[in-house]
Amino acid sequence: MSNWLYVTFSILLLICITLILKICSIKKSIKEIQKSVENILNTDTNNLILISDASVKKLAIFLNKELKEMRKQKLQYEYGNQELKRNITNVSHDLRTPLTAIKGYIELLKEESLTQNGRKYISVINRKTEELTELTEQLFDFAKILDTDMVLTKEKCYLNELLEEVLASYYPIFKEKDIVPEVLICKEKVEKELNKASMIRVFENIFSNVVKYSNGNFKVELKNDGEIIFSNKATSLDATTVQKIFDRYFSVENAKESTGIGLSIAKQLVELNGGSISADYVKNVLVIEVRL
Repeated sequence: MSNWLYVTFSILLLICITLILKICSIKKSIKEIQKSVENILNTDTNNLILISDASVKKLAIFLNKELKEMRKQKLQYEYGNQELKRNITNVSHDLRTPLTAIKGYIELLKEESLTQNGRKYISVINRKTEELTELTEQLFDFAKILDTDMVLTKEKCYLNELLEEVLASYYPIFKEKDIVPEVLICKEKVEKELNKASMIRVFENIFSNVVKYSNGNFKVELKNDGEIIFSNKATSLDATTVQKIFDRYFSVENAKESTGIGLSIAKQLVELNGGSISADYVKNVLVIEVRL
């Protein structure tokens, strides 16, 4: 009887040791898979998952198949992105030449003797040409930010000065639209490491948005921690629309002058500068917050 117990115990012990070794081998293979997947995802490589344990071979084959498909889709996306970027850039350049010519002829027409209606029509043509020029510039900016590896050259900038500079350039437009801005800029110099040109573009896009949607008021506040709050009453918008206002290609249907990419560009440029931008809609007021 004792011999049978000894044999049974020995067999069970052997089974336990075998199972422990198998579990250890599987754990080792799982770690190898994890390490291989991390390496493949973090580096541009065509390597496949290699494992030492045959028992998880099916898992490795499945993952390798999925990785190949993901790599294929990534290449298609990158090619499509570059193709879109080239097309947008080409269209932007193609539009600039006739626009420059149109502007030249408009200036020549202004010097001619025209009727009151003629001058009115020239004014409308001039305004629409400027809008088309702005759209062309936005398309060009959009093509640039499609490059996800784009790196901005940064320098020390004072947000106070940047805001005041763009505000000054927009005062004539605000006056024409009967928009009275309320400006609350802190006295302390707010210094940040930024790309100056891109941040000016951000503020211009936000101000253009104000011109499109404001019901006549506009408030901009710069806090000493670098947070900037833009707010204006905009009854033509709603909470659902505002949630999508930074999305690419999104356009507000009831805003006749909307291009649908201005605030998307602003979002990309703010993030490239290491900041964040968000929008909210409270009691018919559009609030855009930029944190740098």
